[in-house]
Amino acid sequence: MTGAPAGPPAPTAKRMLSEQVYGRLRDGILRGDFLPGQALKPQELAGTYEVSLAVVREALVRVVGDGLADRLPNRGFAVPPFSDRRWQEIAEARRTVEPVLLRMAVARGDVDWEARVRAAHHRLSRTPVTAAGEGGFYSAEWAEAHRLFHRTLLDGCGNPVLMDTFDRLWTASELMRRWAGPHSPGRDHVREHARLEETALARDADTAAAVLDRHLTLTAAALAPAPDADAVDASVRVRGSG
Repeated sequence: MTGAPAGPPAPTAKRMLSEQVYGRLRDGILRGDFLPGQALKPQELAGTYEVSLAVVREALVRVVGDGLADRLPNRGFAVPPFSDRRWQEIAEARRTVEPVLLRMAVARGDVDWEARVRAAHHRLSRTPVTAAGEGGFYSAEWAEAHRLFHRTLLDGCGNPVLMDTFDRLWTASELMRRWAGPHSPGRDHVREHARLEETALARDADTAAAVLDRHLTLTAAALAPAPDADAVDASVRVRGSG
């Protein structure tokens, strides 16, 4: 008589600890507990989190994979520097990919997609942008509502391979977007997202793509070493009028 098939192996204590440290480290970087360019020293982190060096290193490797830290040759780990050219390259990639996905979503999205977009936008519009004790940075709750709105908006494209690309770019740009908050205090996020919903559900692909392009451009401009707002707005107007 044979027994029931064995299930997946139970997570080891080390793996569980690594998952916890990874979550705390990731949240801390996004919350601004670590400054741009600050070294992430495994020994110090092991003491802070009261775990082994092996657990910390495993968590750090995952954070590097998320694009939230760098692994420097012979120098360990560090938070990416604020003015790293990579942020602008990621923003350029998003401005290249996401408007295309939005056009596809506008063309292919069904009534269920429309309902999901409305629900995601409602949740985003009702979620406070900042939270007490988070130093003026976007709150974790708003960040998740923001991600879900953008993902839902583009998911109407119906192409999971392209959506995987969106997911990777979003994760890589998450720290950039968080850092942009304190540097663009007068930005009207509510109106920007409302325009995205309005134009997409009106099936106006050209306007929706232009609105999304401007939305992404403003985030990148907030982190440029010497942003020229007039030049950015002029560039956006030229692209949006085409």
